[in-house]
Amino acid sequence: MEVSGILSALVIGTIIGVLGRLLLPGRQHVPIWLTILIGIGAALGGSAIAHAAGVDDTSGVDWIEWLIQIGLAAVGVGLVSKLRTR
Repeated sequence: MEVSGILSALVIGTIIGVLGRLLLPGRQHVPIWLTILIGIGAALGGSAIAHAAGVDDTSGVDWIEWLIQIGLAAVGVGLVSKLRTR
């Protein structure tokens, strides 16, 4: 993997983590660095799920893949927030 690939993964992961966090109501007790890590994991996991489902390569914007990734990020942030408040 090249440096540009790593940087784009960080940027996309950050965006996906923040979007997933915004979907959740109320305050989340998750630091931003952990939100970014969850977003990166959700981006990778969502890409794998989209590839397995056959919706990873469409003409135009891959909306289904993005929705899967953002949904995974929301679930991840929600779970981590619940674990950190206990």
